Amino acid sequence: MRFPALVPICFATLLTAACDGENSVSISATETQTGERGVLRVIDTLQCPETIGVLTRKGSAHDGGDQCLYTGPRGAEVSLKLVRLDDQPIETILDRFEQDLMRSMPHTAASLAASGEASEQRAEAESASAGARAAADEAGDAAADASGESARVRMPGVAVDAEGDRANVRLPGLTVDAQGDQASVRIGGFSIEADDASGSVDVSSADDTVSVQARDDAAEIRTRVPGDAVRTTYILTDNRPADEGWRLVGFEARGPSGGPVVIAVVHAKDRNSDGVFDSAKDLVTLNVGE
Repeated sequence: MRFPALVPICFATLLTAACDGENSVSISATETQTGERGVLRVIDTLQCPETIGVLTRKGSAHDGGDQCLYTGPRGAEVSLKLVRLDDQPIETILDRFEQDLMRSMPHTAASLAASGEASEQRAEAESASAGARAAADEAGDAAADASGESARVRMPGVAVDAEGDRANVRLPGLTVDAQGDQASVRIGGFSIEADDASGSVDVSSADDTVSVQARDDAAEIRTRVPGDAVRTTYILTDNRPADEGWRLVGFEARGPSGGPVVIAVVHAKDRNSDGVFDSAKDLVTLNVGE
């Protein structure tokens, strides 16, 4: 069995586990917790303290109290905005913010878009060749058995089949199908598609509360909390800086379903954000709650 084929499995599975350390990724999904978090406040003007966390306000509030600007470590910038819906769907508004942030890191957005298109093409090719692959698998079984490169495990609730560069694992709440450099993982409510050859990993949740697309040193992350209120996070990050030096851009958006919605837009030159994103979230919490 080719052990490199299991590398994307391990990496993708770890994406769903909580990890310690500044460079870790932690993704989790829970049931709707709107009641526990409390009702978000309706506000008419922003609260913009002079300092909060690692951020310092730049000047005074703008646009009649609808916008405040902050600076942070290493030239980071945060723009706190009070956005009124005016009968626009919140999805349309948030998509506009995403598009603006993508233009701040065009090389990252283009790289991830190309990766997404390639993944779709691979999925179509995999579907089209399913019958042919099944026949090849049958032929490969005999070859694998002859070479000894095969393994089969059966235990209560556990099934593992490995032959050559293919592996299929079934555990309670977890399924893994791997062939060569590609792996598909289903764990809990998450679906993970990993391609070791292209260095890409795509993560999504069944209820669309989490979406992660990663390629090499770049990643695009979307999360939302289910419920009527708006609680959405968007992050685009890359080790390669944009022309302006940004390595991380994103926003935290929160507000009642009818608006207004408070959105903290973040631009940082360190992909770990130096605490800038956490401070931006604190600004949003100060204004509308959790």
